[in-house]
Amino acid sequence: MRMSKLYLLIALATCGHALAGDLALTPWAPGLKAEAVAFLPNSPERLAAGARDGLQLLDRQGAELARFKGNFSSLDTRAAGAQVVAASLDNDRQQALLINLDVAGRRFGKPLYLPTRDFAVNGLCLYRDAAANLFVFLVGEEGKGEQWLVGNGATLLSEAQRVRGVPLPPSAQFCQVDDATQQLLVNEENIGWWAYPAHPEAEVKRTPVALFDTPRREAGAMASVPGGMVALDPKTSELHLFQHTGERWVEQSSLSLPGLKEPEQLTVNGRQLLVRDDDTGALYQATLDWQAQPVAAVPVLPEVAAVRQTDPVGRQGDAADDPAIWIHPGQPAKSRVLGTNKKQGLLAYDLDGKLLQELAVGRLNNVDVRPNFKLGQRTVDLAVASNRDHNSLSLFSIDRQSGELREAGEVPTPLKEIYGICLFQPASGEIYAIANGKDGTFLQYRLSAPDGRAQGELVRQFKVDSQPEGCVADDQRQRLFIGEEDVGVWAVDARADQPATLANVIKVGPQLHADVEGLALYQSDKRDYLVISSQGNDSYLVVDAEPPFAVHGAFRVGLNAAAGIDGASETDGLEVTAINLGGPWSQGMLVVQDGRKRMPEQTQNFKFVPWADVTRALKLP
Repeated sequence: MRMSKLYLLIALATCGHALAGDLALTPWAPGLKAEAVAFLPNSPERLAAGARDGLQLLDRQGAELARFKGNFSSLDTRAAGAQVVAASLDNDRQQALLINLDVAGRRFGKPLYLPTRDFAVNGLCLYRDAAANLFVFLVGEEGKGEQWLVGNGATLLSEAQRVRGVPLPPSAQFCQVDDATQQLLVNEENIGWWAYPAHPEAEVKRTPVALFDTPRREAGAMASVPGGMVALDPKTSELHLFQHTGERWVEQSSLSLPGLKEPEQLTVNGRQLLVRDDDTGALYQATLDWQAQPVAAVPVLPEVAAVRQTDPVGRQGDAADDPAIWIHPGQPAKSRVLGTNKKQGLLAYDLDGKLLQELAVGRLNNVDVRPNFKLGQRTVDLAVASNRDHNSLSLFSIDRQSGELREAGEVPTPLKEIYGICLFQPASGEIYAIANGKDGTFLQYRLSAPDGRAQGELVRQFKVDSQPEGCVADDQRQRLFIGEEDVGVWAVDARADQPATLANVIKVGPQLHADVEGLALYQSDKRDYLVISSQGNDSYLVVDAEPPFAVHGAFRVGLNAAAGIDGASETDGLEVTAINLGGPWSQGMLVVQDGRKRMPEQTQNFKFVPWADVTRALKLP
C-alpha cells in the first residue's frame, strides 16, 4: 500500500527531518467570488463570505443553497445545537456580526451586531468554552484586540457584552481558537505565529508557535486542527504544520502550494482543506493526510456563577484582597460583607454588593470578624485586619444593630512584614488574633479593651518554613488551619497553651496549585468543609474540615451571562458562611476576591456565590 507524500513527510519530520513537498490542489467552485470560506461543523455544506454575494450557504460542489445579502469578509463557525452560528465582518456597516444558520431549513436568522469599534477590525474568530459560553475575538489594527460574549449554548444574546481587551501584535490579521486546549492563535505578519490563553479569566500572556526574522517569510492565515495548527506563508506559498506539545509548539512539516501566488484564506475540516489565492480570487481544495498526536485537553472543572458582585474598589492594580462576612444577630438579611483594599483601607458592602462604608485607614491586607467583644462597657462585634503600613493589627467595632463600623484602636506587632490574619474565639468567649509575617512567623494575641482602648497580649509564637498568608480557626474544635503558599495547608492546635505541632491537611500537587491563598470554613449541622483558594489554576478546593481531610473536588467561579457578571480568577482571599441570609443565600454564601475584573474591565472586586450551587456542582454530601 502506497503511503501518501504528506504522511511520509510527517513521519520523517518526527525523526527530525522536516521536508517540503507539493500539496495536490484542485480548483473548487470556479465561479464563486468569496473573500472567505468556512466548513460547517457536522455538515457537508460550506459557508462563504463575499463583497458581492453576501453570506452564502453552499453545497460541497459550491452551488448556492441560501443567501444573506450584504458585503462581508472574514468568517468563522461553531455548532449551536441543531444550527450553526457564523461570525463575519459587515464591510458596509464596519461591524462584526453573529448570525444563526438553519442548515437543514436553509435559512439565516436575525443577525446580532457588535457595536462599532473605534479601530479597524482586520479579522475575527469564535471560541466556545467548557460552560458552552460563546465568544468572538476581534483582531484590530495597531495591536488592538477584544473578546466579546455573544451567546450561551444554542442561543445568541440579545446584546453582545465586551469581556476584555487583548493586546495583540500590531500587524495581526488572522486568528483561530482551539476550543479543546483553549488556545487563541494569532499571526504577526513579519514575525510569526503566537498562542494566547483564550479563557476570559486567564492571565494575558503569549507563547511563540513559530517565529522568524527573515523578509522571505510571512505569517498568514491559520486553521486549528486537533493537536496542532495549519498555517499559511503567503510569501513562500507554503503550508506549515505545527504540533502542540505541552508548552511548546514544534513544526512537523511543510508543503508547497503549487500555482498559488498569494494564498490568503484557509479553512480545514478533518482532512479537507480549502485555500484562496488572493491574486486571482480562485479557491482550491485538497486532502490532508496529516495526523497530529493527540493533545490532552485542559481539565474541565465544574463551574458555579456569582449572582452578585461588589462595586469595584477605589484603587487600580492589585488592591482588593480578603473578605469577611459579618452576620447580623437578629436580621441575617442585613448582614454585611467586609473587604480589604490593600491600597486604601476597609470596605463594607450589603448583600447586593453595594458599597456602604469606606474606612481609609491604610494598607489593610486580611480581615476577620467575631461577635461579642467587650469594648469598655459596650458589647460590639469585632473586625480585625492586618495593617501593612504599621505592621500592626487594626481593630474595628461593629454596631450589632446597624452594622456600622468604627475604628477601635491598633495593636502593634514586631513583625517586619505583616501579612495574613485570622481570629479564634473558644467557648469561653475571649478573642485571639493570629497574625503572620512573610518570613513565616505566627504571633497569637489575646485581645481586650477594658477601658475602651484596644490591647493585645502576645500569648504564643511559632513559625513555618516559608511564606504563609491565609488562615482560619475552627472555634468548635479549637483547630487552626494555615496556608503555606508554596507548600500546602497545615492544621495546628489553636489554643495558646498548646504546642504548635503542624499536621498535614493537603500538599500542593495535582489538586491544589500554588499559591495557596484564602482559607474559610463552611460549618453546618450536616457537615463542615474547608474551602481553599487554589490560585495557581484559578479554582477553589473543598476538603473535609476533620481528619483525614478528604478532598471533595474543586470548582471554578465562571461567567454569569444572564446577570452580566464575569467569573473570578487569581483569587487571594475568600470567606464562606452556612447561615441562611435569605434570598439566594438560603444555604449560605461564598465570597471570593476577583483578581481580574472583566465585563467590563474595572478595578478588582468581590464575587458572591450561593453555596447551594457549590453543593450541586460538587455533589457534596
